[in-house]
Amino acid sequence: MHVLIIHQAFAALDEPGGTRHHEMARHLVKKGHRVTIVTSPVSYLTGRAKGDQIPFIKKEANDEGITVLRSYTYAAIHRSFAHRIFSFLSFMLSSFIVAMSVNDVDLVWGTSPPIFQGVTAWAISRLKRSPFLFEVRDLWPAFAIEVGVLRNPILIRASEWLERFLYRHADMIVVNSPGFIEHVMKKGAKHIELVPNGSDTGMFHPQDKGIKFRLDHDIGLKDSFVALYAGAHGMSNDLNVLLDAAEKLQHQKDIKIVLLGDGKDKPSLMSCAIEKNLTNVYFLPPIPKNQMSQALAAADACIAILKPIPLYATVYPNKVFDYMAAGRPVVLAIDGVIREVVEDSEGGIFVAPGNADALANAIKQLSSDPDLCIKMGSQGRKHIEKYFDRQLLADKLIKIMEELITPE
Repeated sequence: MHVLIIHQAFAALDEPGGTRHHEMARHLVKKGHRVTIVTSPVSYLTGRAKGDQIPFIKKEANDEGITVLRSYTYAAIHRSFAHRIFSFLSFMLSSFIVAMSVNDVDLVWGTSPPIFQGVTAWAISRLKRSPFLFEVRDLWPAFAIEVGVLRNPILIRASEWLERFLYRHADMIVVNSPGFIEHVMKKGAKHIELVPNGSDTGMFHPQDKGIKFRLDHDIGLKDSFVALYAGAHGMSNDLNVLLDAAEKLQHQKDIKIVLLGDGKDKPSLMSCAIEKNLTNVYFLPPIPKNQMSQALAAADACIAILKPIPLYATVYPNKVFDYMAAGRPVVLAIDGVIREVVEDSEGGIFVAPGNADALANAIKQLSSDPDLCIKMGSQGRKHIEKYFDRQLLADKLIKIMEELITPE
């Protein structure tokens, strides 16, 4: 089976960002399948190009048997909403041209967001007479409307029409959270499967204390209690609330708050931390996924946070599963289906989203109880191994794909 993935935000294990698709692709290849990925040379997380120039097409092949084709993308994804749309549209068009050059495709795997690349995947699947699997990783445009990014009534109607079109015309819809199922059904999806986010447990070693990471970042972490946030620094992530919590913990000299990652809001967050004179907050640059195990090992607790918006109760954030796979207790400021995962596992503490006092108290509670941290971390790890290990989930996805290309 030759699978073609169209994914602007694809990140390999040696790049910062979400690596679900690279991990899945590696498993497909291990099972004897071929994978070609059409993606952007511009990082979705940082907004910066991978090289000095942005080529129309660049081919990368590695010893894993995965071929990556990087097609031209307008490099201004973090400037404004209008620039972001131009970036999406440029990739939609260039990826179509590049994908048409790929031969012997058995299945086209499209993914959203950004939803525009779904159009490319659908068109390629029809022209190549291959099944179209459409993966829903976020409810776009619903999220964009909810947070106020998408306001123009005409654009909203056009986006919702496009969403319904892709759901109706996909041969299979795959969602990464059970919270999405009702929404996609209402929008016209006919065949839906859940392949949830999870984690490659083999990447993480709970017994590791991350000493090297702490020493390499000479910012006073060596003997401190480290509460780590790892991921995007965007408007949805509500990191100003984390800074407010850090302000309330200023008198706790042994507690350090570390924000690891990048995003559009990072400069303003850094400015805010300076204005508040937060000597207990440290900002670190993004790192590749294959270095994330050391970063999480250096943490005593890990933080997951989103704005208190009802739709965010539907999400399964990748970072939570990695935190738990690393054997670290989760401080979870997100309600909904991911709260059920953390509470079922007894692997962390839930706090109400948007509540800086509750967030600060949860961090303080864990800092004062090392045995509780170890217990919660161990329970979370066992839960991931049993229900959310990436290899188990990849096997399920492969079965779905094989049934799509060889229907009974």
